[in-house]
Amino acid sequence: MSALPLVSWGDVAFAAPDGLALIDGSGCFVQLNPEAVALCGGRLEADLIGIRSPFELTERSASSQVGLLEDRSDEQVVCWGSASGSTREFAYRARRVSADPTLTVVSFRDVTDVWQRHRRLAAIARTSIGLASEGALGATLDAVAQQIVQTDGLAGVQILILDSAGKELRLLGSAGLRHWDRFLDRLLECRDRGARLCMLDAVREGKPIAVPHRWAQIRSDPVWEPLHAYLGELAWDSFVSVPLMVRGRAEGVLNAYYTPGQEIGGRTLEFLAAMAEQAALAVDYATLLQRERDGARQDERQRLARDLHDSIVQQVFSMGMQANAIGVLGGRGGQIPAAAVQQFADEVGALSQTVLADLRAMVHELRPSPFTRLGLEEAIRALLRSTENRTGLDCRSAFSKRLDMLGPELAEDVYRITAEAIHNVVKHADATTLTVRMTVRDHTLAATISDDGTGTAGDTPDTGTGADGHQKGPEGARDHGYGLTTMRERAERWGGTLKIRSRSGRGTTVRAVLPLPVQLPESVPTQPADEATDPLTVPR
Repeated sequence: MSALPLVSWGDVAFAAPDGLALIDGSGCFVQLNPEAVALCGGRLEADLIGIRSPFELTERSASSQVGLLEDRSDEQVVCWGSASGSTREFAYRARRVSADPTLTVVSFRDVTDVWQRHRRLAAIARTSIGLASEGALGATLDAVAQQIVQTDGLAGVQILILDSAGKELRLLGSAGLRHWDRFLDRLLECRDRGARLCMLDAVREGKPIAVPHRWAQIRSDPVWEPLHAYLGELAWDSFVSVPLMVRGRAEGVLNAYYTPGQEIGGRTLEFLAAMAEQAALAVDYATLLQRERDGARQDERQRLARDLHDSIVQQVFSMGMQANAIGVLGGRGGQIPAAAVQQFADEVGALSQTVLADLRAMVHELRPSPFTRLGLEEAIRALLRSTENRTGLDCRSAFSKRLDMLGPELAEDVYRITAEAIHNVVKHADATTLTVRMTVRDHTLAATISDDGTGTAGDTPDTGTGADGHQKGPEGARDHGYGLTTMRERAERWGGTLKIRSRSGRGTTVRAVLPLPVQLPESVPTQPADEATDPLTVPR
């Protein structure tokens, strides 16, 4: 059998499907095969020789611990930024050259897309785990938005939800964009000026709407002028809006802002759709939880009705029997023994006290929220009058018009925030004056509760969680941290914020700012026929 001609190792390296590079002791490229040159974004080998490589020149043992997302135990992953500005991820292995230990040969391959898929899967998994933990809906949707921005490197993400009737829109989650209470207000102003809102098309059609180079369109269109400055703070280009679908119905929308140079690819849209599904699950869970609470309240009413029948009705019946017994004795015409009268009085007195105590307890449990009986403004005024009479505090208030436009759930949360803040002033502030101010401007409600109490040592611009995990608050009180957390959750439920400012000797101010839900148009205009060639592109 004749010997086959041998191929030189140089030809093997030249034809190798992976990148091969020779690195000197200072970490710079000495020699590269064509695949390595292409992976690094160069045109010629000479363009890269002498340039520092991204590789760590240490050999990794095959027995090293394998990472969850690693294919081989001796591979490492690094990032490489090419001269064109693109960033790639390389998986590589390094070996010393036995003939010259100052040189290292590195074989590497591009794993950018693979690792991006890993990160997306991990983001979806983390989000799913997050949904299983308790937390306010606003905080959950903020976390979903943050996961998307961090995983895909987007410029920003917004998550908006619809109310149960599908007529009001609220911004509850965002990442990458500055929080601005008037965003929705200005967005509707743009719509009234003739701007087309892609997210409304996504809600109506129930499918993603993608608009390449959207920022260039908005920036050059005067109808978008109310949002030019705000959207100009973000470095973005293209735009995608994905509906949050629950049981075949759009419950909201996820808006994604792409950085310049990012393409709207199929995999990116799949990832956004998966994360939108996670956000939709969070919205659905919050809705079901609210229904469960409503059902629990109904069950509690039925329980009170049973208690009323089983206890109070029976006790009143016993009082009636006692009265009948005395009536029978009196009807006999004889003298009623004093002992019998005293026994009757004692028994009826005890029964009446029991009935009165039970009735008071039930009345307290059945008492409706004050705002449902009086309206938000009058309920707070009544609370202030009660606080003034009970504590001697000088309670003042100022209310703007349009408070009656608040829905019952929003009004209850505003009332509870205010009541908790007043409770904290009474309990902790050592104040003489308490002031409540409420204003509605455009689509934003601002509630401010301030006092002239002792405040805290040093300026406290906002509450948060201390290093020990306890809630920090005004007057340095730790025992009302749960109340502050509840106040913040009530504000975040509506996409709002709660800030507390306290200074030693100058009192404390609690300020809640809540964007009011905005009314959607009765019908969203359909896309004109001449613009329907690309179903994912909507101009203006």
